[in-house]
Amino acid sequence: MENFHFYLSSCVLLLALGWPSATGLPLRTDTSPQCARLFRDLLLNITELRNNSILCHGIISDKVAMRTAETSLACAPTLTENPGCTMQRNSSFSKSECLSNIMKDLIYYEAVISSYLKTPLRSPEEEEALLRPTLGTIKSLKNCSLMPNEENDSSEKDAAQMWGDNSYDNRQEMCKMMKGFYVRTITINRAVSYITSGDHKE
Repeated sequence: MENFHFYLSSCVLLLALGWPSATGLPLRTDTSPQCARLFRDLLLNITELRNNSILCHGIISDKVAMRTAETSLACAPTLTENPGCTMQRNSSFSKSECLSNIMKDLIYYEAVISSYLKTPLRSPEEEEALLRPTLGTIKSLKNCSLMPNEENDSSEKDAAQMWGDNSYDNRQEMCKMMKGFYVRTITINRAVSYITSGDHKE
């Protein structure tokens, strides 16, 4: 199982790095500067959280917990040609499908973080201070003019079930998820850049 997760992470990372842009930082866009700033802020925020000494206190692990690869596949600008990666998109790029998957990611991570903050925390005040700004950015992004409307179905209820009563175990899982969220925010930034630049219409 561990080898599978490593394979999945590696494959998704290859897809993320397959974008025309060589960096995961700011979007280039003239049509939605507010959205661009928010996505950039989210990436910078998660970049700092993924190895934060408070959030990851006592955790010595490089493991990454990735959400499904659907967004990476739906938002890939062209068919990937990675022989070691069998998860490849076999249809043309769909802006609506890509943005819909990005919204689902935002809803998922919002639910994960919100439910985590309701568990027994090692350092409640410090962890709240670290994670609340991320929730604020995600909330703003969900209301961004670029994003479609998506139902929040049972995401928060499902996310709450992943946490237990042991703060160390919960913190360990959160650290792995933040590393995965970091990879996903790079993919999201590049996808939105691709869309707002108009390249997807060529």
